[in-house]
Amino acid sequence: MKTVGFIGAGLMGSGMVRNLLKAGYSVAVFDVSKEKVAQLVSDGAASAGSVAECARDKDAVISMVGYPKDVESVYFGSAGVLQSASPGTLLIDMSTSNPAMAERISAEAKSRGMEALDAPVSGGSVGAANGTLAIMAGGEQSAFDRAYPLFDAMGGNIKLQGPAGSGQHVKMANQIAAIGCLSGVCEAIAYVRAAGLDPELMINTICTGAAGSKQMDLMAPKILAGDNSPIFFLKHMLKDLNIVMDESEKMGRSLPMTKFVRDAYQSLADRGLGDYGSHGLIYYYDNEK
Repeated sequence: MKTVGFIGAGLMGSGMVRNLLKAGYSVAVFDVSKEKVAQLVSDGAASAGSVAECARDKDAVISMVGYPKDVESVYFGSAGVLQSASPGTLLIDMSTSNPAMAERISAEAKSRGMEALDAPVSGGSVGAANGTLAIMAGGEQSAFDRAYPLFDAMGGNIKLQGPAGSGQHVKMANQIAAIGCLSGVCEAIAYVRAAGLDPELMINTICTGAAGSKQMDLMAPKILAGDNSPIFFLKHMLKDLNIVMDESEKMGRSLPMTKFVRDAYQSLADRGLGDYGSHGLIYYYDNEK
């Protein structure tokens, strides 16, 4: 693996590309934002003018895009990855999408003499920049083994979860657990504010006890500072939780906590807060006062 096409230079993708460059890979980048690509070109990446150019003649193609519809367009468009990559290319979708999409990409890739993995990540823009992402992969062991050096450049906790689609299922479980912690942090802050106490003192006291979590460590300081900038976009968390609810309905499972937080995020998105960080959930509780 020497040449990589990378599609998606956003909040997550930009950090991931920089870590691939640091590890010595030759990376060509495509994004609809020429400005984002230009920033990575200044760091040593090559610019690709289209998805097809990004995928052509590469050892591996990685995608990190926003929504399942974007994944579908990137892979199944008339000049998409599956049409443009050569037999033998390793395709890795690191977007958070739905398991059925991952299975579809895997099947089509196999029919064209390629291998594919779904490999969504956790760790936000901080983990992407630092190369410490948790990477949860779905697909064949042979594809995972080929991809491992690439993953190792971008992450620190890398596991093959099972066949195609498994990475996406585990990412949904990750989001369920994460928003449970985050909603607890927001409720705790709202509660202490209502009691007339100092929320920063409260967080600094309980963060080393049983209530401590990465969500508290990362998000509470931003909430208390009134900093709405994203480590992970609110609109993307809403997208992920909608996937969770769709999948749980197929399974016949009830997820009452997740449904409540999904609905809270929807109300915030309806208020125009989608570009806030996921910790913008605090505004749901503030609005409840």
